[in-house]
Amino acid sequence: MRTLPAASARLLLKTRLFALLVILTNVSGNFFLSWGLRRIGRLVTLSPAAYIQALFDPWVALGVSLLIVWLLSQMALLSWADLSYVLPVTSAGYVLTALAGRLFLNEQISPARWLGILFIMAGVILAGATHPDTAPGAGRTGR
Repeated sequence: MRTLPAASARLLLKTRLFALLVILTNVSGNFFLSWGLRRIGRLVTLSPAAYIQALFDPWVALGVSLLIVWLLSQMALLSWADLSYVLPVTSAGYVLTALAGRLFLNEQISPARWLGILFIMAGVILAGATHPDTAPGAGRTGR
């Protein structure tokens, strides 16, 4: 097994940690947002007042807060890793979101959706086996 230079090993570790943070905040944020909105009930209105009021539900607020963390972590991750690496790897969140929906929200998932989920996992595995940055320093400011 070949060893990576220290800077490259740090980048790989940082990238994997942030990818995990992106995945977990995406899954948990979407889960709590859905959980809270299911408790509130159907919102079908053109008035923003109902949606603003929904933001004050604790579960919805938690979901929105986690999705803000997700967005900031995704932005940080994309600042040093390739888009073609980040999006396939963080797509593991879609798989975990489907599992959370099935296990905790009693959602029914059709065989066609499970097949799609398997394809997503295959893409995550393939992309995750590559290096996150194909052009070190290219187009980056060094921050």
